[in-house]
Amino acid sequence: MKVLVLNCGSSSLKYQFLNMETEQVLATGLIQRIGMEDAIFEYKVPGGKEIKDVTPILDHTTATKKMLAALVHKEYGVVADPSEIKAVGHRVVHGGEAFTGSVLINDEVKNTLRVLIDLAPLHNPANLTGILAAEAALPGTPQVGVFDTAFHQTMPRKAFLYALPYAMYKRHKVRRYGFHGTSHKYVSERVAACMGKPLSELKVITAHMGNGCSICAIDGGKSVDTSMGFTPLEGLIMGTRSGDIDPGALFYIMSREDLTVQELNSMLNKHSGMRGISGISSDSRQIEEEMEKGDERAKETFDMFEYRLRKYIGSYIAAMNGCDAIVFTGGIGENSDLLRSSVCNNLRYFGVTIDESINKPRSKKERKISGADSKIDVWVIPTNEELVIARDTRDLVESLKK
Repeated sequence: MKVLVLNCGSSSLKYQFLNMETEQVLATGLIQRIGMEDAIFEYKVPGGKEIKDVTPILDHTTATKKMLAALVHKEYGVVADPSEIKAVGHRVVHGGEAFTGSVLINDEVKNTLRVLIDLAPLHNPANLTGILAAEAALPGTPQVGVFDTAFHQTMPRKAFLYALPYAMYKRHKVRRYGFHGTSHKYVSERVAACMGKPLSELKVITAHMGNGCSICAIDGGKSVDTSMGFTPLEGLIMGTRSGDIDPGALFYIMSREDLTVQELNSMLNKHSGMRGISGISSDSRQIEEEMEKGDERAKETFDMFEYRLRKYIGSYIAAMNGCDAIVFTGGIGENSDLLRSSVCNNLRYFGVTIDESINKPRSKKERKISGADSKIDVWVIPTNEELVIARDTRDLVESLKK
């Protein structure tokens, strides 16, 4: 079965096309600036043709058609006809409490997604737009929704409820939902396989560190706590997001700076985090470069970033009453040996040691970086969220045939 995976933003469409018999990636690409005259279309066949084109792409339906035209192109396409695409898997950010797993998309599901827009106003409308565009371009092809939040629906109430008046949960479903679920699921399953042990017998802490960052406590294969909350703002310091902050400070800032709710939201999401602290960049690579040159604010930013991550790891060890493995993933988690080294050296109390001869060299391979005497395994595992979406899509569609 060949599966197309789509991840739609408000003005972007990231795609990956896979042959699920071998789980081989046939083509990948990204379309940016949708809605503009100078939209950017990118298409790549692994080990083969690469295309980058600047052209008007005025909506997601047009973007989807252009992507399909590339996939069936006589010169560089990877299928002869769109009918070879047997299913489309969509990343959907927020499934609320309505979706505890991936689902085949129908009218009822789409109506529920419209209701959930209030929970994820920046993401779910774009995800729904991508679904409608794919339905229009590939009529009759099964569409599957895979939710960032679904993996975390196993959290116990003591972990997901906030200490607000209970009516806020009953009326408005204000609670911790968590995100990056497909990433946390993938790397936890991979670390169990790498360790040669059943995931059901392991306590794992996964740290997804990119422009958005979240950490997850996984006990027996189930998410029992995670750092992101009602929105992706809570938890770790991120590229431009604040992470944890005293809510009282926000009222104080609003009154002192005369900010509207919209302006405060923009400050917390787009102008805080590493960018806000450093005044340099939201890119951790640039922060580390400036820190090595002696920039004090860059060093302070890195120290805060590392400290917050380490503090969460410690709290999750306590929450699960133990830990068998810590996994670093995401752009920063996979590439910053300095961050991994700093975190692990500051977890020596828990018996964590690190082998710098394995940690420091750059590698895109899965690898164990903890020392031989470490009481907790430490791993670097590149994430593959698209593969999780493709697997769920294949399994759901194949189940319909039985």
